[in-house]
Amino acid sequence: MNRKTLVLPAMVGLLAPVLAACGGSDSGSNSGDAIVVGTTDRFTTTKDAPAPLDPAYAYDVGTWNILRQTVQTLMIQPKGEGNPVPEAAESCGFTDTGNERYACKLRNGLKFADGDAITAEDVKYSIERALRIKADSGVFALLSTIDTVETQGDREVIFHLKTADATFPYKLSTPVAGIVNPKDYEKDKLRDGFDVDGSGPYTFQAGVKDDAIDVATFTKNPNYKGSLKVNNDKVQMRSFTDADAMGTAIDKGDIDVMTRSMTPSQIQKLDAGSDQNVDLVEMPGLEIRYLAFNTNAPTVKTKAVRQAMAQIVNRGELVSKVYGSQAEPLYSLVPATITGHSNSFFNKYGDPSPDKAKSLLEKAGITTPVKVTLHYTTDHYGAATKQEFEVLQKQLNDSGLFQVDIKGTPWDAFRPAEQKGQYDVYGMGWFPDFPDADNYLAPFLDKDNFLGSPYTNNVIRGTLIPQSRREADRLAAAKSLTTIQDIVAEDVPVLPLWQGKQYVAARDDITGASYALNSSSTLQLWELGRGVSG
Repeated sequence: MNRKTLVLPAMVGLLAPVLAACGGSDSGSNSGDAIVVGTTDRFTTTKDAPAPLDPAYAYDVGTWNILRQTVQTLMIQPKGEGNPVPEAAESCGFTDTGNERYACKLRNGLKFADGDAITAEDVKYSIERALRIKADSGVFALLSTIDTVETQGDREVIFHLKTADATFPYKLSTPVAGIVNPKDYEKDKLRDGFDVDGSGPYTFQAGVKDDAIDVATFTKNPNYKGSLKVNNDKVQMRSFTDADAMGTAIDKGDIDVMTRSMTPSQIQKLDAGSDQNVDLVEMPGLEIRYLAFNTNAPTVKTKAVRQAMAQIVNRGELVSKVYGSQAEPLYSLVPATITGHSNSFFNKYGDPSPDKAKSLLEKAGITTPVKVTLHYTTDHYGAATKQEFEVLQKQLNDSGLFQVDIKGTPWDAFRPAEQKGQYDVYGMGWFPDFPDADNYLAPFLDKDNFLGSPYTNNVIRGTLIPQSRREADRLAAAKSLTTIQDIVAEDVPVLPLWQGKQYVAARDDITGASYALNSSSTLQLWELGRGVSG
């Protein structure tokens, strides 16, 4: 087994805007064979989520990885580090000093995959549609700083913002800002099922079995016009029930690439193995895991209960027992590698201490042991999630202050139940929409937040988040961002646990695997090609 550790130099980010201009619908592999990618992500339609792939609804890493291949955005994050670069747009930028007016000019001759011309009105329609539908996934909140959208001619789009938002270019690179054809997507209604149409590098066809995607086929879009170089003609994505089945498939050569989610033990085995036909690529990751609290629930409504849990949880032991070197303890919602990070939870609670936790509960008059159930999803974040919650359960129960049960639920039932407030404490993961501290704070703490959390802090919402967004220089926003993180450590509406690395395994005749994921865990299928084995 070959192992590669990818370290993206700063120069990659500097060069990305220049290199992007060289892209386009270039010729891919001449072999004609589809590159087959394995995943444990499951894509299902349910009564609660009948439109999982509509850009106005989709808001998880799996569905976004389908949309990023198919639905084009004005901006796109480069394959390395760095700021977003134009994609469907020819150019974009703020036109005022206050970061409140953002203008984009579309590429000339832009078309949807079916040949229909794309105009500025289509962009306006797509953005306003997402804001109008206001899907319960909460994804529309990414566009919440938009006041009005103006068009000038067929190619000019101007966004007038309610408040300054230096992160707005990043938000225009996310699928919720994807350009859709009005004839395919109704103005006031989500598009049910698995049909996806856009102007991205690929067209999409879903093979469906039992209301779930079994095989997804991505075929190079002949009408694509953007910044990307497409290195293949076709990619198939196959969904597996678990990582072991996916691993068996790559060993047998049934798939070419293995993505999320591999188990910790599987990664260790791949790392130490002797199979020279498969490479394991390790990349920096910005994924985080955390516990979320329904702060209206009687069991955890009192802040001291949440603080006591924060005082007891031993992140070092948790990571060591479950994930080893594949993760690191996290003491804030913002990962350590992101500008504006602060170790707020460690600064407040220090090392784990049941005695300090007991004192917190006694001062608040809380009777112990506190009975609580920790909920987790069995199939969305990988097989190790169950073990992770068993460790958390033992840590809390061993303190004598809590009586904890754990319960696992499949994602298609877990997510709707969490959104409806049916869980008091539950485990979630977060793959960033874009690599900025704002995207680790606002989605959890702002109005219309991703979790649907009842927790409200008016200083965070009314002052600190808007204040931080005024700063184009993100270092200058650090003071506001740190204050937000300190408030979170005090109130504990969420309890950060760890941040992880990301991995891709690929057979050695596959090129581009090192760029198959970017720093935001975006799957970039266009980077893959078929070379010579050896």
